[in-house]
Amino acid sequence: MGVYEIEGVVPVVHPTAFVHPEAVLIGDVHVGAGAYVGPLASLRGDFGRIELGAGANLQDCCVMHSFPGAGCTVEPEGHVGHGAVLHGCTVRSGAMVGMNAVVMDGADVGERALVGANAFVPAGLVVPADHLAAGNPAKVVRELDADALAWKANGIRVYQELARRCLATLRPAEPLVEAEPDRPSLSTTSATSVPLHEFRRRDR
Repeated sequence: MGVYEIEGVVPVVHPTAFVHPEAVLIGDVHVGAGAYVGPLASLRGDFGRIELGAGANLQDCCVMHSFPGAGCTVEPEGHVGHGAVLHGCTVRSGAMVGMNAVVMDGADVGERALVGANAFVPAGLVVPADHLAAGNPAKVVRELDADALAWKANGIRVYQELARRCLATLRPAEPLVEAEPDRPSLSTTSATSVPLHEFRRRDR
């Protein structure tokens, strides 16, 4: 991984966390136990502290940063989708930030809340626990139902397991010129996780 100190401050990564080798960590960064950091994620603790809590995940191409003197925090079991940008905000335990969402300074995404994909959460917005915020600018839309909460909780577990799988088996490799006849299968199937609309159909 790309790990850089600045002014003598070195990132801290728990030994049970997985940080992809192509992620970048700078300065006052803290990655908790069992957390997952995906490829091309950038955690820049060059102005203020960046915290990714135990069992949380920060997926591919995400950014965590802040203004000077402020921090950016994803609490334990927070779930941050591909390409999201978090700037000086707080994502509470069990909350999910959807793909390509932007969450601005001083915003507070409550416990188990959900920020929709492509949402722009303006500075200072408070998303209550167990609620959905969506749109540009994002507004609190409604309380999450039991299906959405269960689906989201499963997604967190899937990424915690991915951190363990990556620590155990992810290795650099050269590509094959063709697939081998006895090609192994991945351990994940559609029984592991599906999009929310499919999850709702299964539940009926």
